[in-house]
Amino acid sequence: MQFLRSVLGTGGGAKEFPYNIGEAYPSAWGPWTHHQGTCKEDGSAVSIFSITGSNPQDARLAPARNCVKRLRMLRHPNVLSFLNSLEVEKEEGGVQKPTIYIITEPVMPLDLRLKELKLKGSQRDEYYAWGLLQVAKAVSFLNNDCKLVHGNVCMAAVVTTGTLDWKLHGFDVLSEFDGGKPDAPDGPMLPYEWMVGAQYKSMELAKSDWAAIRRGPPYAIDSWGLGCLIQEVFSGHQLTRTEELRNTACIPKTLLPDYQRLLSSAPARRLNPAKLIDNSEFFQNKLVETVQFMEVLSLKDSVEKDGFFRRLPALCDQLSRPILLKKILPQLSSALEFGSAPAPALTVVLKLGGWLNQEEFNAKVLPTLVKLFGSSDRAIRVSLLQHLDSFGAQLAPSVVEEQVFPHLSSGFTDPSALLRELTLKSMLLLAPKLSQRALGGPLLKHLSKLQVDEEAAIRTNTTILLGNIARHLNEATRKRVLINAFTVRALRDAFPPARAAGIMALAATKEYYDATEIATRILPALVVLTVDADTDVHTRAVQAAFAFLQSVSDFHAKIEGHTAEQAHAAAPAAASAAASAGSSGGLLGWAVSSLTSAGPKAGAGASAAVSGGDSTTSTSAAPAAAAASEPEGNGWGDEIEEEEEEEQPKPKPSIHRPAPAGPTSISSLTHSKPAPAAPSPAEPEAEEEEDGDGWGDLDDNDDNALSKTAAAAAASLSRIQAAQQRPVVHHAAPVSATHHAPAAAIPAPAAATTTSAAAPTASPQKPAVVRPAGVRLGGGSAAGKAGGSLGVTRGKPAGAAAASAAASSSMSKDDDPWAAIAAPAPVSSAKPLRAGSASATGSVTARGSAASRGSGGGTASGHVKLPAGADMSLESMLAGDSGVKKPTGMRLGAQKLSR
Repeated sequence: MQFLRSVLGTGGGAKEFPYNIGEAYPSAWGPWTHHQGTCKEDGSAVSIFSITGSNPQDARLAPARNCVKRLRMLRHPNVLSFLNSLEVEKEEGGVQKPTIYIITEPVMPLDLRLKELKLKGSQRDEYYAWGLLQVAKAVSFLNNDCKLVHGNVCMAAVVTTGTLDWKLHGFDVLSEFDGGKPDAPDGPMLPYEWMVGAQYKSMELAKSDWAAIRRGPPYAIDSWGLGCLIQEVFSGHQLTRTEELRNTACIPKTLLPDYQRLLSSAPARRLNPAKLIDNSEFFQNKLVETVQFMEVLSLKDSVEKDGFFRRLPALCDQLSRPILLKKILPQLSSALEFGSAPAPALTVVLKLGGWLNQEEFNAKVLPTLVKLFGSSDRAIRVSLLQHLDSFGAQLAPSVVEEQVFPHLSSGFTDPSALLRELTLKSMLLLAPKLSQRALGGPLLKHLSKLQVDEEAAIRTNTTILLGNIARHLNEATRKRVLINAFTVRALRDAFPPARAAGIMALAATKEYYDATEIATRILPALVVLTVDADTDVHTRAVQAAFAFLQSVSDFHAKIEGHTAEQAHAAAPAAASAAASAGSSGGLLGWAVSSLTSAGPKAGAGASAAVSGGDSTTSTSAAPAAAAASEPEGNGWGDEIEEEEEEEQPKPKPSIHRPAPAGPTSISSLTHSKPAPAAPSPAEPEAEEEEDGDGWGDLDDNDDNALSKTAAAAAASLSRIQAAQQRPVVHHAAPVSATHHAPAAAIPAPAAATTTSAAAPTASPQKPAVVRPAGVRLGGGSAAGKAGGSLGVTRGKPAGAAAASAAASSSMSKDDDPWAAIAAPAPVSSAKPLRAGSASATGSVTARGSAASRGSGGGTASGHVKLPAGADMSLESMLAGDSGVKKPTGMRLGAQKLSR
């Protein structure tokens, strides 16, 4: 104290006081004033007791300093906890007025607390018994252990904490008991006994009979004070006269014998507070037993703990709710946090936490629950997950992301199947609070493993969870995960409920799939399950298939409406372009028809019918749109009828061709592109590209060009008209990839020709074949497709497909756990038009390109054999003026569709 006084100095003001002094309570012990307060450093709540002397010689200052000294030295659970003290001198009117401050834990006067609780009946008696027991323990500690005499035990000397504990203070009169000492002085044993009220003094103290006091036990004075405290507590008001102690009507019958012994007229016959604690029947009740068990919980064995916590939920319905929330709940939370309480205690904590408002729950219960997620006790973690619904909504997203999920994720890989399943179910509540980084990373990796868990129920619940949290995933993650998880894994699960869950998950996430995904990946997987042996599975599969088909139908209805609007807007320009091409021949006619008819539909993914001369081709711009945009019929019957009509002789088309400036190759009709090389067996993806029909595999650039408006069609028309004015010369017959005609059967070119810059250099083993980029002569496969064909392919080169496959295979599986189960790109191929076609592998040849039926046709079966020195144009070939008989069943443009 002297040190603090020297630091603060004389005249120290309130600005140097490190606490904020708040409102004062209306009652306090003796000359002290009890204030509420807070610490300036951390804002924690404190209680501040202050006393101001009128001058430095004020008689009240000495007992106050004695109180500071004793309170600092004494440490007991039932004695007020001391934090700090200050003594400041203030000058007022030229007089130094010292002020003493005592800073303690936050407490409230007992009389105010009892009025606040308003307890009645047995709940009141139980709480009073608990409080009196605590004060009796403090008095016994002072008298029996420390040989000290408090001298003023009463209601004013008792305060209560925030947990409703009763604590003793008011140590101004406290002094050592010197009875039985041979050198004991004859003077007063309590130098400040004058501060004790007359109504609280025992007869020997009122008479100042110090000899009798020294002859008596050290607890004699304080046992009398305990009797006074019992009277004030049960009567509800402070004593005004000693005679009021005779009023026993308010005293409980179980406490009355002990009360009378505490107030015995003979000091030696008064009841020792220690015996009061041990023998009184009044202190044996449910609340006292519960609180006492919680105080020594760490010393109890597991059997005692289990029995206690199994009874506790029923006891909570019988005890006072304020006492449970302010006393029992903090004890339970602390015990769980430090590991001394078993898992059943969590049930009681959550039950009591349900009685709190939101703000109190977040402050008193939630921090403990968050810490329990990191517990190593599996039983506590299971109990926590089982009750997550009762408090999960109160968890802030930042708390879930930083404190809960890192500990919770260990449950995904726990050996216990129950814990794995509970962890999985908990994500339904916590996943919306996670960031995209956590959702798309750790969570999906764990779910990927749980989809192949050995427990069928866990696999099923994983699929259900993915369907429920799909709306919280970003679009890229949904594209990468959902279809793979549902079709590749869930729909192929051996457990029927898992398959049913996959179907339901697909139906619930229907809005996240486009028409292509539905047609190529979802519907094929669903259709298989329509004949599943399990009734629930095939019923749901049929319903889901119809729902997805309806989605595709709605999609194409919308596209067709948009296409019709575009066609209506482009109608005038298309009409003018068709009029300008009215006098053109067969080749020009089908070219213009393809541009004008396919233009508005190419962008929408619809098929364009291209007809001209004596051939008809049917193309598909996108597999997803083919079914919706195909005209009536299957697209093949009309061509058969047309072929029969073509058997009748037709007049040759007359094409006016001015003298060309020089020989020109047919490759000038198209953009210069490298011709695709014949694929090798080691390149399956490239072979798939080559086996396509040429129109269904259009590049994006070609599709965009075909979807131009009428202005672009007119520009293309002018280029075709200019190209048609130049002669078209073939230099060699097409050569099969597997069979080569003898050298004598291949005519030499009649004149020098100019090849396109994009044409590849002929190999020494094969004769040079001049063809435009994207035009393929013959079957084009290493498998030996019989018969030559004139196919115009606009698909991607084989090298590009191989590079794309190599790039996709180089991705690390650890980066994407769903890549390993991704379904391959679907491949569908059309059947050959006729069984007797010259191609055994499904490719058809151009009309007029088969081997001659006459003699000598066996030398190059399936190829066109031209007379030596013949100069034949493309128009003449199409018109049938080649001198070679046309084989039956061979048509231009009917090629295998590969996707």
